[in-house]
Amino acid sequence: MPRNGAVKRLVRLCSALAVLLALGGCSFLAPEIAPPVEPITVPVAEPVVAEVPTKTEQQQPAKPPEPPRSLPVAIVLSSSQPAFLDVANALIDRLDDVKVFDLSDGRRTPDSVLRVINDSDSGVVVAIGLLAARSSVAMAESPVIFAQVFNHQDYGLLTANSRGIAPLAPLEAQLAAWTEIDPSIQDVGIIIGEGHDALIAEAELAAQKHDIKLQFRIAHSDQETLYLFRRMAQNIDGLWLFPDNRILSARSIQKILETTRRGHIAVAVPNESMLDLGATISIGTQAEDIAETIAGIIRRIRIEGLQNVPDISPLSAIRVVTRGSVEVVSR
Repeated sequence: MPRNGAVKRLVRLCSALAVLLALGGCSFLAPEIAPPVEPITVPVAEPVVAEVPTKTEQQQPAKPPEPPRSLPVAIVLSSSQPAFLDVANALIDRLDDVKVFDLSDGRRTPDSVLRVINDSDSGVVVAIGLLAARSSVAMAESPVIFAQVFNHQDYGLLTANSRGIAPLAPLEAQLAAWTEIDPSIQDVGIIIGEGHDALIAEAELAAQKHDIKLQFRIAHSDQETLYLFRRMAQNIDGLWLFPDNRILSARSIQKILETTRRGHIAVAVPNESMLDLGATISIGTQAEDIAETIAGIIRRIRIEGLQNVPDISPLSAIRVVTRGSVEVVSR
């Protein structure tokens, strides 16, 4: 009996042990040792620090190169007559680096003079008078500014490389000075060659402002000028002459002035030397004004080139001369 009781106790002990093993999830078994877990290193991007330059370090826009302080200038004269020399001398007073060439001195031909200029460092050529203008525009490699030329359109003097100066003082200022000196002027005749539509339009505007009636005639020769003048002489009290050598000659001017003296017709001329021939008043240009206008164009060329310079630059002053008096008037 005792033996059987011991067996039963053993059976009950085994049953209880089995229940504990089942509830414990085999916790009494030898545990498996897991391999050590290596720490995961997550790379962290370095912060990007933008280097912002200060105002003084910021890149400035590229500046255009500074223009030269001055341009060497070659002045080409058609001749040594005072009207040309006076402009040249006034330019010399305004410019730093100038060389003067006179085409009438006989030592060089115009072509050889222009070759010398092209081989020099001249940055601008100033041509005074028709011969100088034609030679310079045809041959000069540097920009050309021409002056003292009335019929530039007949010779193709305006090109991509050349510009001109007005050959006349402002017409409105001329008419204002004339009517101030002679208020009796009412009907004025103008005889001129072809190709001056802009001048005619300017004269008409000036006449309207001063209540003057203008009569225009277009001539093609000095003989036709005489014919047209004789026909209009009975209907005008003033004659306005312009330096158009295509339709005026020494002979035609002399005959016109003889007729105006007899008919008491006032005559305005562009050159004071004609006063001795019987003209009433000379209204011309000023050498100083021409030179200042040319110097201004040269400064403009130095800074921005020739492209923005007008084809013909106007003048700003007039020189008024009557017998025994001189008056300079600025517009």
